[in-house]
Amino acid sequence: METGQIVLLAVMETWQVVILAVVATAVIVGLLAWNIAIAYRKKVYEAEVGSAEKVAEEIRAKALKDAETAKREALLEAKEEALKAKNDFEREKKEQRAEISRTEKRLESKEENIDKKTEALEKKENRMNQKEQELDVLRLKVQENVEKQQAELERISGLTSEKAKEYLIESVKEECTHEMAVLVKDLETQAKDEAEKKAKEIVISTIQRYAADYISEATISVVQLPTDDMKGRIIGREGRNIRTIETLTGVDLIIDDTPEAVVLSCHDPVRREIARIALERLIADGRIHPTRIEEMVEKAKKEVDNTIKEAGEEAAIKTGVHGLHPELIKLLGRLKYRTSYGQNVLKHSIEVSILSGLLAAEFDQDVKLAKRAGLLHDIGKAIDHEVEGTHVQIGSDLCKKYKESDIVINAVEAHHGDVEFGSMIACIVQAADTMSAARPGARRETIDTYTNRLKDLEDISNGFKGVEKSFAIQAGREVRVMVQPEKISDDEMVLLGRELSKKIESELKYPGQIKISLIRESRVTDYAK
Repeated sequence: METGQIVLLAVMETWQVVILAVVATAVIVGLLAWNIAIAYRKKVYEAEVGSAEKVAEEIRAKALKDAETAKREALLEAKEEALKAKNDFEREKKEQRAEISRTEKRLESKEENIDKKTEALEKKENRMNQKEQELDVLRLKVQENVEKQQAELERISGLTSEKAKEYLIESVKEECTHEMAVLVKDLETQAKDEAEKKAKEIVISTIQRYAADYISEATISVVQLPTDDMKGRIIGREGRNIRTIETLTGVDLIIDDTPEAVVLSCHDPVRREIARIALERLIADGRIHPTRIEEMVEKAKKEVDNTIKEAGEEAAIKTGVHGLHPELIKLLGRLKYRTSYGQNVLKHSIEVSILSGLLAAEFDQDVKLAKRAGLLHDIGKAIDHEVEGTHVQIGSDLCKKYKESDIVINAVEAHHGDVEFGSMIACIVQAADTMSAARPGARRETIDTYTNRLKDLEDISNGFKGVEKSFAIQAGREVRVMVQPEKISDDEMVLLGRELSKKIESELKYPGQIKISLIRESRVTDYAK
C-alpha cells in the first residue's frame, strides 16, 4: 500500500515536471514569434514610409511646376487685359474729344443766333418805346377832347357830371329791377307750373286711388226712446237708475224736453259707447233697475272690448300692415271712438296709411314702412286723455315701448313738425296727414280758429311797406292786397308777392294753400263845373 502511493507520487511529480517543461517551451516559442513579428512589421513600415516620402516628393515637385506655369499664364492675361483697357480708354477719350468738339460748334452756332435775336429784340423794343410815347401824346389829346366834350355836354344839358352819373345809376337800377322782376316772375311761373303739374298728378292720382266717406262725430250720443214715458223709467225712483248708469259708465245722461230722446255726454268716446249700448239694451229689455243695469253695462264693456280688438285687426288688415304688437292693435281699435275736429281718428289713420303707401310708391320708397308709419302716426290719441303729454309724445313713447323701427318713431314725432324729418317716409306721412285733414268735410274748425287765421293773414299783409290795406277772403284761402301805386311799382309787386308768401309760410299753419293777389291801380278824379 505504501509502495503504490510512493509510485503514484513519483508519477505525479514526473507529470508536473513535464508540464512545466512544456509550458516553459511554449512561452519561449511565443516570445520568439513575437520578436520575429515585430521585426517584420518594422521592416514593412520602414519600406512603406520610404515609398510615401518618394510619392510626396514627386507631388511637391509637380505642384511647384504647375504653380509656376499658372503664374506665368496669369501674368500674360493681366498684361493682355491692361493693354485692352488702355486701348478702350484711348478710344473712348478720342470719341469724347470728338463729341466735345461737335458740342462746341453747336454752342458757337447758338450763340450767334442768340446775338442776332437779341439785336432784333432791341430794335423792336426801341420801336415799342417810340410808339408808346406817341400813344401818350394821343392819350393827352383824347383826354383834353373828352374834358372839352364833357364841359360842352354839361353846358348843353344843364347837369353836372355827378348829377348825370346819379341819373344813369338810377336808370340802370330801374332797368335791373325790371329785368330781375321779369326773370323772377318767369322762373316762378315755370317752376310753379312744373311743380304744380307734377304735384297735382301725384296728389290727384293718390286721392283718386283712395276715397273714403266721412261721418261727422261729436262728444255726445243720442239714444232714441219708444215713448216719452221711458224717460221716467230710466230716471227711476228718486233717480236711482240714472245715478247707477252714470256711476257705472262715467257718462252724463241729459234728459230734457227733447221728445223721445236721451242725450249721453262724455269726453271719453269708449265710455259713451258703453253707456249707449247698455241703455239701448235696457230699453229693449224693458227691465230697468240697478241690478239689471250692472249686468247690461258689464256685457256692453265686453262687447266694446271685442269691437275695439276687431276694429284694430280690421284696420291692420285693410292697410296691409302686419306684425303689430297686440297692444298696439287694441290701441288702434280705441281710435274708432276718438274724434279730432269731428273726424274719426281711426278712419283718418287708415286713410293716412293708404295715402302714405300710394305716395311712397310714387317716390320709390318702402311702401310697407310708409303704411305702418301712417297707421301709427296718431296712436297717441288713443290714451291722450289718460296720460299727460301731447299725442305726438305719447305716440312716440308707445312706438318705442313696443319696439317699432326708428323710421316709424321719427314719422310719428315729426308729423306735426315737432322734430326734424329723419327720412323721406316722415315727409310722406306728414303730407298724407295734411291731405286727409284738409279734404272738404273732413274736419270742423272752431269759429275762434277761423277768425284768428283771417286776422293773422291781414296783419301780416298790412305789415309790409307800401301796402294800403288787405282782405282775407274765401275762408282764408285767398288774401287780396291793395298796394299804394306811388310807392310800389309793377315790377316791385312781383318781389313783394314773393316776400309776402314766404312770411305767411313761415308764420302761419294752415291746410292746403293760400292764394295771394296783389292789386295796384291809379285813380284820377275830376269834376266838371
